[in-house]
Amino acid sequence: MPAEILENPLRLFCTFTRGTAATLHVDNSANPVLVRELLTGLVYLMHPHGPGDSRRTAEKYKGTIDWFVKELKERGHRGGAAELTRAGLAALWWEAGNRRESESRRMLAALDTETPVLAPDVRALVRGRLYNRHPNSQPLPPYDEIAWSGLTRAARTIAKESWAAYRAARATAEAGQDPYVHGWTRENIFWLMVHHGPATTRELGERIGLSYDQMRYRTGREQQHFFVEAREALFPGPRIVIAYQVLFGVYSGIVPDGIAELGVDGLDWAGDNAVLVRYLKGRTCEESVTLPTKAVRLLERWLEYSDLARSHCPPQSRNKLWLWLAYTTRRAGDEGLGPWRYGRPYKSTVVEWSRDAGVVDANGAPVQVHRHRIRTTFESHRDRSSWIGSRRSTIDPNHTPGVEGDHYLSAMTEAQQSAVEDIVEQAQGDLLRRGRPPMVLSDEQVAGLARQFPQLVSELKLDDAAIAELVGGQRDVFVASCADPTAGLHGPKGKPCPARPWVCLLCPLALFTLRHAANLLRMKAFFARQWQQMPAAQFMAVFGHYAQRIEEVLIKYDPTQLAAAAAQVTDTDAEIPLLPEESTL
Repeated sequence: MPAEILENPLRLFCTFTRGTAATLHVDNSANPVLVRELLTGLVYLMHPHGPGDSRRTAEKYKGTIDWFVKELKERGHRGGAAELTRAGLAALWWEAGNRRESESRRMLAALDTETPVLAPDVRALVRGRLYNRHPNSQPLPPYDEIAWSGLTRAARTIAKESWAAYRAARATAEAGQDPYVHGWTRENIFWLMVHHGPATTRELGERIGLSYDQMRYRTGREQQHFFVEAREALFPGPRIVIAYQVLFGVYSGIVPDGIAELGVDGLDWAGDNAVLVRYLKGRTCEESVTLPTKAVRLLERWLEYSDLARSHCPPQSRNKLWLWLAYTTRRAGDEGLGPWRYGRPYKSTVVEWSRDAGVVDANGAPVQVHRHRIRTTFESHRDRSSWIGSRRSTIDPNHTPGVEGDHYLSAMTEAQQSAVEDIVEQAQGDLLRRGRPPMVLSDEQVAGLARQFPQLVSELKLDDAAIAELVGGQRDVFVASCADPTAGLHGPKGKPCPARPWVCLLCPLALFTLRHAANLLRMKAFFARQWQQMPAAQFMAVFGHYAQRIEEVLIKYDPTQLAAAAAQVTDTDAEIPLLPEESTL
């Protein structure tokens, strides 16, 4: 249903794709004609004619209408849009902020598109460039590891403590009875809250026709804190909802507006361990995601925790996932209970929650909870190894690979940046090592290694015992001798190298001698068999560098020695230590 202007009083009625509606009352006393014209333009900017699809968007435009009409009235303008002048609008917009200028331009442009009323020069100005350009925004940086773990720990602590208090309160209520009959004890007050919902002393008195003071006297002053204790233990407040929403964002990575507007009907349970969540993303449409196991467990806990609150709230609110009570103060001595609310707690409450949590970052600065930063941090911690720039593999299907890379894959914490730099440094060192020529030595050269190749001995850090092991063959691997099998170039340092046999061909620790000739020829035959059964591109990606290096090694051997070694080669997989998936036909 399109937005429409209603009369007596003047107001704008809008419906949105998520099934909600909003009615905005507009004051047209300053300039009735211009206000109605701007509302007409706003109608064509809201769903289904335009991109506006939320109450918040409509309220922003209403605020701009009030500002626009008020400013023009102070400048002496009393007419409609047709009487607007280029000079007057230019002077107004030059002093305005970006949002006011852009929103008023859009409404005037939409009005003029449907009903041409603007003068030609004003029309050109309205459709021209903004005076106040929107500044380029930078993506929010992810939380560092200390802040991220601190936020998670603080939210998890609040969730655990609130759940323990809830279970204890339910156990207390089991031992209670109707307090109107059996007295106002702690157990009976908890029983009353469970069976009749949250209530203040004033509301309990109204049920039996007593005033606040009479009810307070009847229940006893010393019992008053039991009412507050029962409400806070049995029904979630905004502090607890924030903790659960933070944890849900940490575990699932769903966009903040999607989390805030989740409904119980948006949860599709596929057994006990899988949940498909359907949610609305504010700037797009309905999306869905399968929750990780931790998020499923958290969701189960929240549904059980909020079940009692859901049974006592108004029917129109029971489908809302994040249901909570707002506490307000009516007067000293009586903590009033506000209406049931749902969705996202107030920003001031989030700020207070952040301060009370006491979370600090790596620099010791206090951490403020920002839901969009939670999503950015979640994405920055995901495994990036499979991201290849394909639109089908992006984190968010509404992003291009370029935006994805700029906003998420390039958003790193200091520790992640350091790890990436280490990887780059290792890769550059690996490329330099691959560029070195292979070290092929005769038996005499190996025996006189320290004397003939002092630089090599120094680089490989070989002592007399290591040289003796190289000469005796104790450090032989399949195609070479290894100067240090526990160096950790291809695996954990201090443990035997786990590299496959052909990897040694490009290893800077490999020394090739005459006794390795037969195995080198066996490896060459293995490469030839792989070439016959693998696509050329795949072979070059997997074995190309090694096949090229083995030719560089073999060319340094004497042809007579190679011919003698070739007689030992049978050209079968049994000659090489292979895994089952590496065998050839």
